[in-house]
Amino acid sequence: MSGGSDDELIDADVELDKEELDDVAELEDVAEEISELEAVTQERDQFKDIALRLQADFENYRKRMTAQSVDAVDRATGRLAEALLPVLDAAEAAYLQHPDEVGPLLNAMLTELKKHGLETLDLEGQPFDPAVAEAVTHEPIDGGDVVVADVLRSGYRWKGRTLRPAMVRTRD
Repeated sequence: MSGGSDDELIDADVELDKEELDDVAELEDVAEEISELEAVTQERDQFKDIALRLQADFENYRKRMTAQSVDAVDRATGRLAEALLPVLDAAEAAYLQHPDEVGPLLNAMLTELKKHGLETLDLEGQPFDPAVAEAVTHEPIDGGDVVVADVLRSGYRWKGRTLRPAMVRTRD
């Protein structure tokens, strides 16, 4: 009987070994699936990173194009305003001779241009600044700070940029 029971034990061991092998095979399959899942997850993360970068690049491109478009429009309108300066000069000269007739026209032109970004430089009595004024004459008085005594030709600024410096007489 002991011989039969040894065979039974061997058969039981073989069955256990087969079950263990099946469990090991299942674990290897699970490990392989986990490895594949990790690889797919890593690939997904890489694609997600690429998509986020492309989205950020496109947003930066859109902002840059918008800014360039605004700058181009500002430059173009600035050139138009600069082309109108001789007309403003003629209107100012006519205003000095005929204020009642030319005043409304000059005011209407300046009002419309101011709505779009034109600023008239008001420099009389202000400290002289060569960035916004050209001194054509100078009256030395007491040697103090140089100030604008008279504005001989108006100066203008377009959207914060000096379009044309004023022509002024200075004194100290």
